[in-house]
Amino acid sequence: MSRWQANCLLLLAGAIWGMGFVAQATAMDAIGPMLFVGLRFLVASAVVLPFVIRESLMIRRQAKPALSIADLARFSLIGVTLFAGMATQQVGLLTTSVTNSGFLTGLYVVFTPLLAFLLFADRQHPVIWLSALLSLTGIYLLAGGSFTTLVIGDLLTIGSAFCWALQVCLIARFVGQSGRPLALSLVQFAVTAVIALMFAFMIETATLADVAKAAPQILYAGVMASGLAFTLQVIGQRYTSAGQAAIFLSSEAPFAALFAFISLGERPAAMAWTGCVLILLAILSVEVVPVWRKKSQH
Repeated sequence: MSRWQANCLLLLAGAIWGMGFVAQATAMDAIGPMLFVGLRFLVASAVVLPFVIRESLMIRRQAKPALSIADLARFSLIGVTLFAGMATQQVGLLTTSVTNSGFLTGLYVVFTPLLAFLLFADRQHPVIWLSALLSLTGIYLLAGGSFTTLVIGDLLTIGSAFCWALQVCLIARFVGQSGRPLALSLVQFAVTAVIALMFAFMIETATLADVAKAAPQILYAGVMASGLAFTLQVIGQRYTSAGQAAIFLSSEAPFAALFAFISLGERPAAMAWTGCVLILLAILSVEVVPVWRKKSQH
């Protein structure tokens, strides 16, 4: 797979996450955040399981080594970061505004290349840093260009952005080593589901009727926004850097605005559309600038 094709997969993942924003928000009317996260990733685990079995059979026919305990430990660590990102973002929304949450979550675009360098000495192309700042500015404008005083929910959301960045970096590091993107997806989904359901049983209350009310949202989030989109992320990250992946995944924000406009009739202000354009420019810069520089050198 070429880098361009991989980045297209990441762009598609961002679009699916953007479409799932409405489902994720409305599910909270019926059930708590931990139960929603747990059931969502339980469904996602069931969705990818048949493909993991097929992947395992192909690996066996090719006489390649099976997953080691170290591989499973690394995949589980990614699952912990996925849960931490989901949980802190959801809990943070209890005390912070949607505007603040949207902008602060977008900090992972900047955190990702920084963590990739600090943890793994992964030097990013200069255009990645410029595009990350451009994308963050776009997210800020898309959120309305305003910001209120920091509260505990904001600090949790900043922690969420850090967790997302760490997840992207760990996937970039480990998926290439194992060559098992689908197995990685299954393990991170299962770990997230188990931890979230444990917390749900301890701190939340819900009936089967409540779960039934949220079933459409759970199924969409589980099948599309989790099972498909997160797996596309893992596959795409085999062929691109962590910094590039973060920028392409940030397309979630403008896609969310677009689908809210189409399905809910929300009309973004001119500032929000400007933010969408900046994010698009950031994505195009990542693809076009390195190619342009290579051609100019020949």
